[in-house]
Amino acid sequence: MAKASHRFVCQSCGTVHAKWQGKCEGCGEWNTLAEEVVEARGPGPAKTAAIGGRRVEFVPLRGHSAPPPRTRTGMAELDRVLGGGFVPGSVVLVGGDPGIGKSTILLQAAARVATAGKRTLYISGEEAIEQVRLRALRLGVSGAPLGLAAASSLRDILASLEEERDVGLVIMDSIQTVWLDSLDSAPGTVSQVRACAAELGRLAKARGFALVLVGHVTKEGTLAGPRVLEHMVDATLYFEGDRGHQFRILRATKNRFGATDEIGVFEMTEQGLAEVPNPSALFLAERRGNVSGSAVFAGLEGTRPVLVEIQALLSPASGGSPRRQVVGWDSGRLSMLLAVLETRCRMSLGQNDVYLNIAGGLRINEPAADLAVAAALVSAATDRPCPPDSVFFGEVGLSGEVRQVAQTELRLREAAKLGFSAATLPRRVARGGRALSAPEGLRLSETGHLADLVAPFAAGATRKPAPRKDAKPEPAEAD
Repeated sequence: MAKASHRFVCQSCGTVHAKWQGKCEGCGEWNTLAEEVVEARGPGPAKTAAIGGRRVEFVPLRGHSAPPPRTRTGMAELDRVLGGGFVPGSVVLVGGDPGIGKSTILLQAAARVATAGKRTLYISGEEAIEQVRLRALRLGVSGAPLGLAAASSLRDILASLEEERDVGLVIMDSIQTVWLDSLDSAPGTVSQVRACAAELGRLAKARGFALVLVGHVTKEGTLAGPRVLEHMVDATLYFEGDRGHQFRILRATKNRFGATDEIGVFEMTEQGLAEVPNPSALFLAERRGNVSGSAVFAGLEGTRPVLVEIQALLSPASGGSPRRQVVGWDSGRLSMLLAVLETRCRMSLGQNDVYLNIAGGLRINEPAADLAVAAALVSAATDRPCPPDSVFFGEVGLSGEVRQVAQTELRLREAAKLGFSAATLPRRVARGGRALSAPEGLRLSETGHLADLVAPFAAGATRKPAPRKDAKPEPAEAD
């Protein structure tokens, strides 16, 4: 018989190595390689693999398929991210930092699905049954007809699910605690996670119930074994947010049954996670209008317009290299905007420490935030507040031009709904399409270059910007 072989697998990225080494060549992490035993296959020609197979039927590409049925959770924000609810036979992976609220939102959703009449099972591999019951009592869902179990052995879980009938939803919290006794590696390793997720997913598709797997994250904020799990599931959801803020953002990074740019906004309360149907009003609730360094960005998350406050602060550098501290935005894009303001708009910002913050804990990935960030930076540099009733959006290029962005009318309608009366946006270019339909009473200020945005601030500045190093001294006036 062939002997079993040994290999070393990185527990962070899943890269396989022939021998142990301190640093993984795939992700660069140290001390993440774990030894695994691989059973060798028996000898035999490769052509024998085709014996016993059945013919696969090929169908034309053109055809009509009905949309998949959905199991709604009763939580509109969660259903929005999922694309309308759970699809029977699908596998959903939910990840997030410890204590962010993954178990809380899933227990709330499971209780609502069970109350609606669907057979729902919640399997906990980390907590005892009494701990889950205490959380359910705190959330006010202890009376839901929810099946609860505490198990971590894959064989026991599969045997129990095989005997259940008419199951609509199964939640496994978490996949890192499940183990298969035929593998020598410890629970949570890449081989265990791969094997357990594959078996659970196979059963879910065979029996037609929706399966939700809870995944832990690494210290870098990524799902453990992402190259293994994310390719095996139908949807991947990340639960984001700072535990110092009450807001939580549920974002889809992969979804075979819906869009991947939708977000759900929740607020952490004493009774669990509450949905936020109008996040713009919540993000701007504590905003002070007459403060320099503050600008309101009319953003877009999927099909939902979201208005958030962007805050900037400039202070003289105490020595050494100036600091660039960013929360909720791309630090590389901030450096690009600072370079454009210095080079194209003749502003002196290089000798200042720059701090940028997206208020409320939301992370923005949209290039349309460039104009709002530039407005906040210019406002902080000149110590002149932005108009409190105005919103900003637009993409900025390296030459200082302000470029068009998508869904302009949707952003303007959201701004008008929240009481804003002015908007600064990119200059429209006539392309033969229909004219822009702006809400009544909303003043539009179109700008084609970043210098047009800087000019009104510089004209009424209360604090003169620091002179540039290459600026020539002005001649002294004669007595």
